[in-house]
Amino acid sequence: MVCLAGALFAAAGCGGGSPEGGDGPVELRFGWWGNNDRAAATQRVIDAFQAKNPGIKIKGEFTDFNSYFDRLATQVAGSDAPDVITLGGAYPREYGDRGALLDLSTVSADLKTDKIGEAALGNGNFSDTQYGVPTGVNAIALIVDPVVFEKAGVPLPDTETWTWDDFKRIAKEIADKSPEGTYGLADPTRTDMLDAFSRQRGEALYTADGKVGIGQQTLVDWWNMTIELRDAKATPSASKTAELITQPAPEQSLIGRGLAGMQFDWSNQLTALRKASGHPLELRRVPGETGAKQAGMWLQASQLYTVNAKSEHPKEAAKFVDFLVNSPEAGEIILNDRGVSANSDVRAAVQAKLSPDDAAQVKFIDELTPKAGPPLVIGPTGSTDTPKILDRINAEVLFDKRAPADAAAEFIKQVTAVIAQ
Repeated sequence: MVCLAGALFAAAGCGGGSPEGGDGPVELRFGWWGNNDRAAATQRVIDAFQAKNPGIKIKGEFTDFNSYFDRLATQVAGSDAPDVITLGGAYPREYGDRGALLDLSTVSADLKTDKIGEAALGNGNFSDTQYGVPTGVNAIALIVDPVVFEKAGVPLPDTETWTWDDFKRIAKEIADKSPEGTYGLADPTRTDMLDAFSRQRGEALYTADGKVGIGQQTLVDWWNMTIELRDAKATPSASKTAELITQPAPEQSLIGRGLAGMQFDWSNQLTALRKASGHPLELRRVPGETGAKQAGMWLQASQLYTVNAKSEHPKEAAKFVDFLVNSPEAGEIILNDRGVSANSDVRAAVQAKLSPDDAAQVKFIDELTPKAGPPLVIGPTGSTDTPKILDRINAEVLFDKRAPADAAAEFIKQVTAVIAQ
């Protein structure tokens, strides 16, 4: 990623449109990530907003997830960021702390948040400042493919009680009883799963005061597990895993091609993965929740809408965000694509219009809510580099270039370095 240090302090002039007092419409740019299906739905929302607000024109800009944040960093560094910016993970805190995002209290007359739950709204609040509003809520989950399980003759797991040992056994059994090229799952190493795994042990990826919180032994145990799965061919080879990392689209994933029985992913990916696979995929709790020191799963704002601090049209940008999160009309178009609506009125309004896929996500979130663990500790400034650090070190582990203990120490060292800058 282009280094954010310093760049975010540059003037981030954005947006187009007529100059102050001009006769033409205000023009805003809206940046987000996704696939072509999301692009089509987003354009319908833009069209609906423009129909109600003929004095405001919205230009949507999107790319795939892997490219989005690199491009955004370059745009901010070049004073060319969109007016409305979609963010996720640790990015809202990082951009907010460095002055690139608007304090939304300054546009509260145009952007209402009273119907958005506090737990969800808190995902966009840092340093006592509301920088973002949630597009919706979701949760890290295990997605299972009943078709693959049935073909392998493996019963679906009881995910209310299963352990990580149960998970490993089932993953191996699927691979053993399936045709070559079908796996228990793709390599599961990702930052959100390290968070869930460590939270079950009373840790977390980060501490509230901005330090690395995951223990070295927790990382060693994780990598010992993933090596065991690789060696049993329950997950792909190191070279295949490296290839899959560059193919993030649902239709490119193993489970999206019907070639895996399980996949850790966010609950709002269910619809896209069902469509890609053509199978009735299901959402389940991750292993190890029952009997853990604390629940590892949490409710998460799937994405956040933010406003560029240097937007020439902050009131109009806020008005557009208000439409995105508070309008039943927008909700009926977006449905659950960006998470289960965090606005209670919108959620109620669209309930009857939800597809079976969307209804399954709402049901999962409803059932998880009383069982979820404490709120996630959002990573400090610099932690947006953590996923790339993890990918590099994980590749070294899978290619047998680093032992788990060495990898654990190196991961903690590198992440500590980037968040201390």
